[in-house]
Amino acid sequence: MKKIKKILVANRGEIALRVMRTAKEMGISTVAIYSEADRNALHVRFADEAVCVGGPKSNESYLRGDVIIDVCKKLNVDAIHPGYGFLSENAGFAKAVTDAGIIFIGPSPEAIELMGSKLAAKAAVAKYNIPMVPGTEYAITDVEEAKKIAQNIGFPILIKASAGGGGKGMRVVDSVEVFEEQMQLAVSEATSAFGDGSVFIEKYIGSPRHIEIQVLGDTHGNIVHLFERECSIQRRHQKVIEEAPSAVLTPELRDEMGRCAVNVAKACDYVGAGTVEFLVDENLNFYFLEMNTRLQVEHPVTEQITGLDLVREQIQIAEGKALSFGQEDLTINGHSLELRVYAEDPANNFLPDIGKLETYKRPQGLGVRVDDGFEQGMDIPIYYDPMIAKLVTFGKDREEAISKMLRAIDEYQITGIETTLPFGKYVLQHEAFVRGNFDTKFIERYFTPEDLKPDTTQEEESIAAVLAATLLQKQKPAISDNGSDANTPKVSNWRKNRT
Repeated sequence: MKKIKKILVANRGEIALRVMRTAKEMGISTVAIYSEADRNALHVRFADEAVCVGGPKSNESYLRGDVIIDVCKKLNVDAIHPGYGFLSENAGFAKAVTDAGIIFIGPSPEAIELMGSKLAAKAAVAKYNIPMVPGTEYAITDVEEAKKIAQNIGFPILIKASAGGGGKGMRVVDSVEVFEEQMQLAVSEATSAFGDGSVFIEKYIGSPRHIEIQVLGDTHGNIVHLFERECSIQRRHQKVIEEAPSAVLTPELRDEMGRCAVNVAKACDYVGAGTVEFLVDENLNFYFLEMNTRLQVEHPVTEQITGLDLVREQIQIAEGKALSFGQEDLTINGHSLELRVYAEDPANNFLPDIGKLETYKRPQGLGVRVDDGFEQGMDIPIYYDPMIAKLVTFGKDREEAISKMLRAIDEYQITGIETTLPFGKYVLQHEAFVRGNFDTKFIERYFTPEDLKPDTTQEEESIAAVLAATLLQKQKPAISDNGSDANTPKVSNWRKNRT
């Protein structure tokens, strides 16, 4: 067992700050790395030491594993926390870190590699009788063979890249006539995105819920689950709103999914914090999707309902300590929601809206948490994910958590760029969300850009009517010295200024 005294966080922004804050509470020194674009970032200022590792692009800085390891050696760093994204699920980097005698705060390189391949993961968990979507158990390259398999499974089917995620290399195919074209596109996209064109075929579940289970495993063979997170509100296969617990899981189904998640972790001798993802259909049948071998963006909602600091648990596990609790010690307390506040324009297909944070004021108060990496006056860099913050609320039940989130959204002041705050408010007020009757097709079914246009209130309509009547009464306007109409009203920005 080794006491960690100094941690380098191989990441940026809010997750770097998140890790450093827990490290500071534990009396551990921190080292930040940064790109030239992040020279003035908050995580750089917060850390005890900070080192520039390259240019603004990720492949010039945050993805340079060799440079990061050299920094660790020079500064006598004990351990690296990878956060999420960048090198967090790179088995080669994890191995290079451990080979250099540095602790990698995460699972083994072997576990990362195994679960990084969807096909290998399915093969590994098969012996535990975990429910899986009907489909192939091996990579398909022959188009004609793949076409026959697809017909046997029954359309619609899903062609899916074995490596990677985020919706890349994924194609829904509704008929045999377009199968060949869609498969070629999927292979091409997977090759471009991941350097691996391997694809497989699954039965397409049209309207699933996306529910994931948080797991923790130590080096002593103990593995527990920390219940579920509902992650079905998504755009482009990426999550926007998450909550814990799910509004639809029964205690019996929660226990069953939890046991399956623990078995997935056992299948790869998992150590650290990880997430097992499932698809759940309209009949509450669930199917194993994949395992993410890292801390998730949405981990705060699990922390809120369990009272655990997942980063602290990660660090203690990396030090060789056993979990201080068992499955029977864990209970769900209250309800938590997370809205990812992106610099995106929901009214324009959620396209990034990069710019300067002219106004930036966080919401406060009981039950409100903001994990961010920005302050007023800073620019949102064009080189990285456009997430500004994670807005998290906690209440005694789902209704209270939603009401706190709505209040927090109204209190959150951001100008200079478009954000997903208005979209979040729209979702939380929608009948389908309030009732818990939604799935991953929420945006497709219910949302249009027009939904975010401000409604004219009755009071505003009355004022406008009075003004119009007053103007109509002035049939003969006076003429000023310069020949202009002295009674012509100045154009008002009242509608614009009310947002």
